[in-house]
Amino acid sequence: MHITALALGVISLVLTGAVARAQAPTSRVIGEPGSLRVQSRPCQTVAADSVRRRIVDLALQEWTFFGKRMAAPRDTSEDDLPEQERRRRRPRLPPDEAARFAPAIAGYWAVTPEGPWIVARQNERWAGEDGISARWNAPWSAAFISWVMCEAGLITSAQFQRAIAHHTYIDQALRARDGRAPQAMFVARDTGEVAIAPGDLLCVSRRPAYRTLAERRRQMGVGARSHCDIVVDVDEPRGLLRAVGGNVRGVVSMKIFPLVRETGRPPRANTGDEGRPLFAHLQLRAAPVHAD
Repeated sequence: MHITALALGVISLVLTGAVARAQAPTSRVIGEPGSLRVQSRPCQTVAADSVRRRIVDLALQEWTFFGKRMAAPRDTSEDDLPEQERRRRRPRLPPDEAARFAPAIAGYWAVTPEGPWIVARQNERWAGEDGISARWNAPWSAAFISWVMCEAGLITSAQFQRAIAHHTYIDQALRARDGRAPQAMFVARDTGEVAIAPGDLLCVSRRPAYRTLAERRRQMGVGARSHCDIVVDVDEPRGLLRAVGGNVRGVVSMKIFPLVRETGRPPRANTGDEGRPLFAHLQLRAAPVHAD
């Protein structure tokens, strides 16, 4: 899997303007790995018409910081797997990379209600036999999404419910669809129901393995091992969609999804894995952005 030179050029142009004024996630923590502490900072206040652009820019900013890593469409956070299986699928990061990325990941956690104790518990792990290469004590992909939304201007929990698990804000988007969360910035759609746009979220679920929103609706409020990525580019002429997610192979990674076209319906993204399909498209209620 690769990303074209044209796409890289477009991404370089995107990383301007609003993102230059964003606070790095490391500004939300103090100290070094082993003694990191969360600093309480408010979310960013931005103009409503900038929200979608900032979501895309921030996701790309962090993808660049982590080295522009690529992943397969079917890849998700693997922290819910047994330890032996995690070792097989994703070796620990080298110590130099782990040390560089640790404060940023702690910064993502800082915007969640659970952040302070998760970072404190991780300090204990870093003091153990695995040192700085110790895996995080909790999956951080939802924390990454939460940080992006906080920095993009979704300040209140009524707009976006920042949490340790993706199912929390997926359920909020379902309530928004039902008219029970009028301020929520994301509305849940089935894949292929409406056109996908940059800034939207695409979600899969491992346990239980949902295929539709209706299946999740029957279990709203119940924990689920799920994962969501931020759409950063929809390239209809090439039939591709690019999305960025956290804690994919241990870093912030980009995936390239093929677009599936069906008569009379908008294109939908496909993971290529029938056992792990995209079951939810969370549509952002914000002004559109230009294709570039």
